[in-house]
Amino acid sequence: MTTSTATIENATGVRGSARRVIPGFGLTLGYTMVYLSLIVLIPLSATFIRSLELGGGHFWAVVTAPRVLASLKLSFGAALFAALINAVFGLIISWVLVRYSFPFKRLIDAMVDLPFALPTAVAGIALTALYAPNGWLGHLLQPLGIKVAFTPLGVVVALIFIGLPFVVRTLQPVLEDLDREVEQAAATLGASEWQTFSRVTLPALWPALLTGFALAFARGVGEYGSVVFIAGNMPMKSEIAPLLIITKLEQYDYAGATAIAVVMLMLSFGLMLGINALQNWALTRNSIR
Repeated sequence: MTTSTATIENATGVRGSARRVIPGFGLTLGYTMVYLSLIVLIPLSATFIRSLELGGGHFWAVVTAPRVLASLKLSFGAALFAALINAVFGLIISWVLVRYSFPFKRLIDAMVDLPFALPTAVAGIALTALYAPNGWLGHLLQPLGIKVAFTPLGVVVALIFIGLPFVVRTLQPVLEDLDREVEQAAATLGASEWQTFSRVTLPALWPALLTGFALAFARGVGEYGSVVFIAGNMPMKSEIAPLLIITKLEQYDYAGATAIAVVMLMLSFGLMLGINALQNWALTRNSIR
């Protein structure tokens, strides 16, 4: 063993391929746990602890009030519906951006990130002005009996706007790395375009598609700024759960606000856990193939 090799092994404490890329695993792990505790675990724990001030009976009465249930149903239902729409059209947009060349492609690609950079309040005001009864699109939809602004449909439109980039940006790198020779081989063996897409391409994209869907859904559940203007905020009809939390905080009902937040947290965690389990199943299935 040379002197340089011995020095390296003495410094790392391991040999050859077992050497860690980042030294100081114990220190980095400790820093990670402390950071996550300060940013995530402690604030969430404080939310649960504050909600305990209500007691079991009062907590149940708060979270099962008709107004609270209606707002939770709208927030989760609209977020789910918007994420499903984004999953379909986000796949189409990412496919076009990766597989085709056309004029102003880079401009359109940059426009996908616009909801990331645009303040959510500005997005809400713009969408409200666009879909209001006297807006550019609103006055065209009104004779058809379609009302977007100040309705639950407006909430879905706002969540589609802010959630689309999550799906597109998740799918794009996977599409770029996808081996097109496999698709060509399927076509050579007589598979139609739909069979190639459904049996070859889509299974490879499925885990990334689920990830983008989950990110869009999670963002939509807690969205406030872009929704509060276009929703109309009518109790029992177009009032979202984050707005109801803000309303209770303004009334100094901190325990009631944290109770609703705890329910949203538990529902969101359960749904995300299910989506992650489905994603892991898809990854395992692809690896077996």
